[in-house]
Amino acid sequence: MTGEVTGMVMCALAGALCLWAAVREGRLQGRLRRYGVHAEGVVVDRERFASDDPWSPVIEFTDRQGRRTRFRPRATGTGLGLDIGTHVPVVHLPEQPDTARVFTRRHRMAPFILLSIGGTTFLGTSVLIAVTR
Repeated sequence: MTGEVTGMVMCALAGALCLWAAVREGRLQGRLRRYGVHAEGVVVDRERFASDDPWSPVIEFTDRQGRRTRFRPRATGTGLGLDIGTHVPVVHLPEQPDTARVFTRRHRMAPFILLSIGGTTFLGTSVLIAVTR
């Protein structure tokens, strides 16, 4: 019984955290659409942070002040078209190049959708555990 309660609480917390992150990303995406500065980026490298992690593209762009900035996109994986040398649209908040995102529909929506699905799944699981107790 204690294990069920612990599982239910952990699922609820994970779900709430995922949904909070989805809302936060959605708000940032809205600010980027309204106030974002557009630039062209180029995939210049690929990095791996752990031996079991997939390669993550590194995108470089130049902001309005002429500073070169590098970032890793939130959405990575096969089929997202980020081979080395690929030119991609980038958007960031003025004076905040650390908010940079790849500005394609696929890259804008993927983090929000995945976090929303994860949050809903975890919360649903916690409800299922509570109901079947």
